[in-house]
Amino acid sequence: MNNFDTLKALFVKALGIDEALVTLDLAYASIAQWDSIAHMVLVSDIELQFDIMLDTDDIIDMSSVAKVIEILAKYDVIC
Repeated sequence: MNNFDTLKALFVKALGIDEALVTLDLAYASIAQWDSIAHMVLVSDIELQFDIMLDTDDIIDMSSVAKVIEILAKYDVIC
């Protein structure tokens, strides 16, 4: 499993959604499942899975799957 597949699995788990919904266009609050609580679960899961600590600004900026990938690239998690 590559890091993108791992990230998709984290979205599925944290948001309780089907993997088919995890696309680059999926955005925060665009579905009911991605609320503030699920967002923090997702952040925690990402930090644990990839052994990183995200900056507060990065956590706030995680507005879509595409943006999460962009942010994780800064941490050399996804290229």
